[in-house]
Amino acid sequence: MTHSNPAPDSDPTPGREGGVPPGETPPAEGGMSEAGPRNDPPKGWGVGPLIVIAVLVLLVVVGMVGYAVFVHD
Repeated sequence: MTHSNPAPDSDPTPGREGGVPPGETPPAEGGMSEAGPRNDPPKGWGVGPLIVIAVLVLLVVVGMVGYAVFVHD
C-alpha cells in the first residue's frame, strides 16, 4: 500500500524548494556576542595534574628499585 501526500504544498521539510524560511537558520556570526576564541587561553598544565603525575612516577621508581633489590638478594 502506498501513501500519497494529500497536499504537496504542506511539506514540512525546510529548504526543499530552494530556500529556508526565516527563523530556521542560526544568526549570523556578527550577531552572536560571545562567539569567537577566548582572549586568555590557559597556558601550561594545572598544579593538580602535575602532582598526580609526579606521585605516579615516584611510585613507579620506588617499585622498580624495590624489585631490583628483591631480585638481587
